[in-house]
Amino acid sequence: MNELPGRVLVTGAAGAIGRSLRGTLLRKVAHVRLSDIRAVGETAGHEEYVPAELTDLDQVRAAVHGMDAVIHLGGVADEADFASIKGPNLEGVYNVFEACRLEGVSRVVNTSSNRITGFYPAGRTLDGQEAVRPDGLYGAAKAFGEALASLYADRFGLDVVSVRVGSFEERPSESRHLHTWLSPSDAARLYEACLKAPAGLGHVTIYGVSRNTRSWWSQNAAASALGYAPRDDAEKFADRLPPYTEVHQGGQYTHYEYGGWAARPDTGRTP
Repeated sequence: MNELPGRVLVTGAAGAIGRSLRGTLLRKVAHVRLSDIRAVGETAGHEEYVPAELTDLDQVRAAVHGMDAVIHLGGVADEADFASIKGPNLEGVYNVFEACRLEGVSRVVNTSSNRITGFYPAGRTLDGQEAVRPDGLYGAAKAFGEALASLYADRFGLDVVSVRVGSFEERPSESRHLHTWLSPSDAARLYEACLKAPAGLGHVTIYGVSRNTRSWWSQNAAASALGYAPRDDAEKFADRLPPYTEVHQGGQYTHYEYGGWAARPDTGRTP
């Protein structure tokens, strides 16, 4: 098995996954560069903080400079209007890949989302090879990021793992999580496997999910090749949660008004 890269940049380091990985996986990395437009708190001896606005290529390039790998977590983390999404989640992901190309950084862990396939029926098992069916602008932006990952792998030789993160929570708190939960411990195992993956893998897509009995997402060949072996199961929380009754995997995220930008139009017509 390959060793961890010696120098790793984490964008969006002030977010939930970034904070969690700092206490687990990233303690094993010799030098960690934390980047965000928000404060990341006190840094440890092996950490440094380099703020960067994702919409500014020069700032992103400065953050990427000298790194061996990038964990890209940055961006708007939920559904929002297009004006909010387009900078951090569209231009931002382009700037990360372009900065990696310019700075010669060939390993990227691209944090995508399960929301990229939210309109698939609940109960259907997906392995990441299906066509995207995003449940909103956030998911559509993640699809753009995966398309860029494929382009930069094929044209420029980057090795990219796009991780379609499920419901990253300390423990499941709603019925959907029985199917989608990613525990902090499994997140650490997953991102470690992505960083250790052998060179030459190109672009692969996997679901970031724990070993849930009711999971909608299987571990595909790419996940097996990475050596990701989740251990936690949301089923131990099942007696505390009601059954899932939504039609689609995205649940509330597929609802017409979710995110506030798509209010139903007033056509002036009577029913």
